[in-house]
Amino acid sequence: MILADFLPARRDRSWDYALQAGITHAIVRCHPRDTGLTPPYDLESLRTVQQNFATAGLTVCGLEGDEFDMQRIKLGLPGRDEDLENYRRMLANMGTLGIRLLCYNFMATLGWCRSAAHVPARGGALTNRFRLTEYDSTPVPVAQQITAEALWTNYEYFLRAVLPAAEEAGVRLGLHPDDPPLPALRGVARIFGTPDAIARALTLSDSPAHGLTFCQANFRLMAADLAATARRFAPRIVFVHFRDVEGTAADFTETFHDDGPTDMPAMLRLYHELGFRGPIRVDHVPSLSGEEDLPHGYAHLGRLFATGYMKGILDSAHLSYR
Repeated sequence: MILADFLPARRDRSWDYALQAGITHAIVRCHPRDTGLTPPYDLESLRTVQQNFATAGLTVCGLEGDEFDMQRIKLGLPGRDEDLENYRRMLANMGTLGIRLLCYNFMATLGWCRSAAHVPARGGALTNRFRLTEYDSTPVPVAQQITAEALWTNYEYFLRAVLPAAEEAGVRLGLHPDDPPLPALRGVARIFGTPDAIARALTLSDSPAHGLTFCQANFRLMAADLAATARRFAPRIVFVHFRDVEGTAADFTETFHDDGPTDMPAMLRLYHELGFRGPIRVDHVPSLSGEEDLPHGYAHLGRLFATGYMKGILDSAHLSYR
């Protein structure tokens, strides 16, 4: 497995912490608001980000998230073909620069969301919670709503448009499940909230570029057998998000990596047994003392703890990550 961390496109303390913790690879979002540059369908913009990380001693091994505004693509609005052409240019640029992974989602209008971000956890740390009963149920504007049927249609259109370019570039796309995995929020359908829905997505193409980001916590919230689900999708897993939650899709709390219900060492051993050798990163973490104002889920000290915990498991099991 390749140890990676999700790092900001512009250097801050998290880069130093990652290097000091033994992280060698970076997963990056290159949206202009993160980079201060043009979108990554501009080759020189993406090259600049890559070179900045290389200068610091980190290899950019993947991009994650919406790298520019994807609303027209996801909602099927006029202008989506122009956006899809830019998406293909981005994939070509990634291939040129040797960046072989793109973790993406197909959540329209609303991305990953929580109802509370300062929930007390162990020792006074703060974590995230989602409760459907607490979440704003006000429908978004009609123009931003979409049905499940229409979203499936738009997703298939997206795949037909980008998979040939991804293959040509040697880039593997990793579909991320919906977070939280609920069928709809605020009038917006969400279609990737069950293992069977993920299976349906993967059967749309057998392209080697069409893969899955296995986000443990989201599959757990689907009430799926986590190990069995990993085995089910093993040939298509291109990226792993290592985190844990307790509760249900409609009411859950994110936990410390060593304090949740999942047998985390067993999952790391399983990925190795299944032949997974791609990037793995710790995902959302509690905020520790003094970091309450940092972005929820991505404070520095919690990530250091989670990374050390994961490395300790890998070392004790003699699993290679170097």
